[in-house]
This record gives sequence, structure tokens and C-alpha cells, in this order.
Amino acid sequence: MNFWQKLKTTLEMIKFEHTLFALPFAFLGAVLAANGLPSWWQILWITVAMFGARSAAMTFNRIIDRKFDAENPRTANRE
Repeated sequence: MNFWQKLKTTLEMIKFEHTLFALPFAFLGAVLAANGLPSWWQILWITVAMFGARSAAMTFNRIIDRKFDAENPRTANRE
């Protein structure tokens, strides 16, 4: 398996598209918390934090729940 296939598999496993979907809500929260527009630096760190935290959480969930996922018909075919 080459690098691009591994990357594609990883992004599918952590549901990367769900992270993208959640970003606008994080940015809206930042606007509300800042009572205006946050700085570009803050936006960068919010983005990094969202990707890092959500990806780590999804990875840990896949590892911890692998036994239960294997027994559940809906999730039995997960990698």
C-alpha cells in the first residue's frame, strides 16, 4: 500500500469530512467568544485544534471499540 492509499484509508477511518463539517461551528463559536472577528492566528489555531482533537478522538474510538464494532452488524466491516 503506497502513501496515498494509506492517507485515503486513514481519512476515511477518521471521517475527515465530518471534521470539515464541524469547522464552521467552531469558527462561529470563536466569533461569539471574541465579540467580533478573531485574528488570523486564532483561526489557524482553532483549525489545528479541531483537526487534531477530532482526529485523535476518532482514532482512539476505533482502537478502543474494535471488539464491539466487530460484533455489531452495522460496523462489522470496518477496517
